[in-house]
Amino acid sequence: MKHLKVGDTVPKFRVKDQNGNLFSPTQLKTGKWALYFYPKDLTPGCINQACNLKDNFNTLLQKGIRVAGVSMDTEKLHQRFIDKYELPFPLLADTDRKVIDAFGVWGEKKFMGRVYDGIHRTTFLIQKGIIIGIIERPKTKYHAEEILEVFNRHKDLKTQGVAIKKHNVNSLRTSANNFVTSNSSKIT
Repeated sequence: MKHLKVGDTVPKFRVKDQNGNLFSPTQLKTGKWALYFYPKDLTPGCINQACNLKDNFNTLLQKGIRVAGVSMDTEKLHQRFIDKYELPFPLLADTDRKVIDAFGVWGEKKFMGRVYDGIHRTTFLIQKGIIIGIIERPKTKYHAEEILEVFNRHKDLKTQGVAIKKHNVNSLRTSANNFVTSNSSKIT
């Protein structure tokens, strides 16, 4: 299975949200999106991640960033998750794994000595239908900050005329430090 990369166009798909409304890549062609893939509704890490995004939702919206989550859970379970934690964004029910496979986030995982296949927690940052950043293994309690950091870095690089090859949080921090270091000598 091929994992999408920065610069790729969002693949074609159709999936329903928690209300049974169809969601497609056409929506991702408008503005900025954080499309986050997570393992399972109502589990500790997924609750932390969703609540962090909820708590920072207005800040994300002020920056023009919309959010949608994707897991293999049903529409009904997604609605329970949204109701229980008052989530202000849609959750997409990819019960047949077509979107998960199209983005390449399904694979072998290890937990407590057990090896199994599942969704790799990954967020794709999308602008006008193009992937401009990927956050692999996001920090669930600080995920909104990671999203803002990548979008801000993308804006800074675009302003400087630098082509973006790949984003992950570790290389992003290194390149951000190099950017600040290389430009601090220019400040008078």
